[in-house]
Amino acid sequence: MREPENIKALAALPVDMVGFIFYARSPRFAEGKLAKWLAKEGAVLEGKKRVGVFVNAEVEDVLNHVHDFELDFVQLHGNESPEYCQLLRNLWETTSMRKAKLIKAFPVDEDFDFEVVSPYTAHCAYFLFDTKGKEFGGTGQQFDWSLMGGYRGVTPFLLSGGIGPDAVDALLAFRHPQLYGIDINSRFEVKPGLKDMEKIAQFITALKQPTT
Repeated sequence: MREPENIKALAALPVDMVGFIFYARSPRFAEGKLAKWLAKEGAVLEGKKRVGVFVNAEVEDVLNHVHDFELDFVQLHGNESPEYCQLLRNLWETTSMRKAKLIKAFPVDEDFDFEVVSPYTAHCAYFLFDTKGKEFGGTGQQFDWSLMGGYRGVTPFLLSGGIGPDAVDALLAFRHPQLYGIDINSRFEVKPGLKDMEKIAQFITALKQPTT
């Protein structure tokens, strides 16, 4: 998210998290002026968790964004190591700066080895499993969710990767003991960074329909 009016509209929907991308090469890059708007109007997001998305960022840059945007979560979408995660946690635990929890993203394809996530378990509140692409960031494509049977860890995860309005039935059928939530993005956009609220509202309603 990066458009103030779009953010206000989303805040009225029953979503749990709102994401801001701080990767300059992304078409959804949230520029600095958004921090000033959030400082004044951020009360509209009361009850929503703010997630900042970073790709191989300097630790100082992450810390500054957590402070400026009042982030609750830091989502790491690059090649960040377990040691990088540990450093962030140590800084938050031993200083008075604003603290955030970590979400580590992993790109999944048929060759993905779920054992690589194990060293991150001690440092991350959640994992995010996304479709593997040639570049960092989303592909707009869905990966084979049956591969998630290979994940036997204890850390809850967010399911991501090309999830759109037509995925409702598949999502309702998907089962995994550590599934925590669903991450949506490009398939619900009018253009990069601008979400279609009607599509999102209909999607949420469909997911919440009682099943028989």
